[in-house]
Amino acid sequence: MADQLFKFLFEGRETARSSVRGEIVSLKDTWREIRAQHDYPAPVLRMLGELVAASTLLSANLKFNGALIMQIHGDGPVTLLVVECNADLTVRATAKLAEGVTIAEDAGFQDLVNRNGKGRFALTLDPKDRQHGQQPYQGIVPLEGDSVARALENYMLRSEQLDTHLWLAADEERANGVLLQKLPFAGGDDLFDAAGTDLVSELEASLETWNRVVTFANTLERAELLEVDPQTLMRRLFWEETLRVFEPLPCSFHCSCSRERVAAMLVTLGQREVDDTLLDQGSVDVNCEFCNRQYRFDAVDCAQLFATSNTADGVRAATLQRH
Repeated sequence: MADQLFKFLFEGRETARSSVRGEIVSLKDTWREIRAQHDYPAPVLRMLGELVAASTLLSANLKFNGALIMQIHGDGPVTLLVVECNADLTVRATAKLAEGVTIAEDAGFQDLVNRNGKGRFALTLDPKDRQHGQQPYQGIVPLEGDSVARALENYMLRSEQLDTHLWLAADEERANGVLLQKLPFAGGDDLFDAAGTDLVSELEASLETWNRVVTFANTLERAELLEVDPQTLMRRLFWEETLRVFEPLPCSFHCSCSRERVAAMLVTLGQREVDDTLLDQGSVDVNCEFCNRQYRFDAVDCAQLFATSNTADGVRAATLQRH
């Protein structure tokens, strides 16, 4: 089965209004491609895989054309975890470890990324086609909880005011996850809506549904999450519920690095710094931290970069003078 994400809604027993949405994702080939780029210790591998699964679950809920970037800035042996998921559920990820660290097999989340209490979680929404002056949205919260799932739940509650529960698991073969989210109840201060529906009763019913399905999901074991396919898992967990299941969405690995992007980055660094690197090393070598692809620029390449950049700047300056 291809890597897929399933979205579904719980149809309330006492009301026709859906009050909870859910998602299940199973990543095999995607996760293997990400994992193959690096050799991380097992605890780091599991943590990064959980963040990868979570990125697809959160991205699939967004009506947003761009990239969702999740970062854990750690102050322990793991200094950085980064996952980028696009609107089409293509994803890439990487991790950075402190120099010379040894990580125990049983190292926990807080010990890995929040040893001194200074770890942070950041979520960034970067639009694909930014308007002039538009900046990416970013939210940052402290790292609270004993796992990636708990840290993300804290972010969703603090920054988005959304009750969200996540169950995540990853090993060398798979990165899987389940998300449940309570939908906002738009009842206002009125006791009845225009059709005469008792909104207080609907609110109570929606809370009952939320508590019930979270209780069911809490029975999920890590091995079960990793080994059972999404459709079977839905039936096992929520067999008493009426679900509206949507067409599955494909997920895949994709790295957006390119020679053109690296060239633009070198121009941003400036000719002096690039020339210093050429003098010291003979070429400028840039390695993508996501896919390990290497880009090499020799002296001729770099001269052409800045010649093109300077020509473009001159054209822009002349245009401004004419106007």
